[in-house]
Amino acid sequence: MNKQAIVFWVVMVLAAFGIISFLTKASLSSILIPLIVFGVVFLLYKYPPARWSRKAKTPKIKPSAKTMAKVNAQNNASARKSSSSRKRKDYPFQVIQGQKGKSEEDIPKYH
Repeated sequence: MNKQAIVFWVVMVLAAFGIISFLTKASLSSILIPLIVFGVVFLLYKYPPARWSRKAKTPKIKPSAKTMAKVNAQNNASARKSSSSRKRKDYPFQVIQGQKGKSEEDIPKYH
């Protein structure tokens, strides 16, 4: 076992002893309040309100035809620029042989 696993299990055993001792001494209200708080936090995590969601919101005002034409023209222009001007040419792979001669000992047996 590594050190992190040992530390984890020691902490879990101590937490279990703490929970057991808390339950034996505690009254109903001191148990109920943390459970309610934990339940509310869990529900908010599982089902967040709509205003907290990170989804992209659609615009409330529909853009005009002129605006959409401009946006489409800009998108088409940028697409044409990136596809038409390639800075790198495609060359076939070529191996340049070195000065050192090959021998059977240098070639690996397995690839």
